[in-house]
Amino acid sequence: MSSTNPLPETGFLRVQQIIGDPTANPPIPPIVPVARSTWFKWCKNGTAPAQVKIGPRASAWRVSDIRSFIASGVLEAR
Repeated sequence: MSSTNPLPETGFLRVQQIIGDPTANPPIPPIVPVARSTWFKWCKNGTAPAQVKIGPRASAWRVSDIRSFIASGVLEAR
């Protein structure tokens, strides 16, 4: 987990908050430093947590699921 982008205690994160967005103003540092396509591939095959629909055209991930994903050590194995 990046020390410059601490996770909130509860709530949801959008994909840009998870994988980062260097083009945002100000830039968003990644929590999980992978490409967008890799993140969605991991979600599809079950390596990363599944997304939750928060609206008709919006999805997010639970902070608790991201914490568990990071704690599982998957990132160190890659």
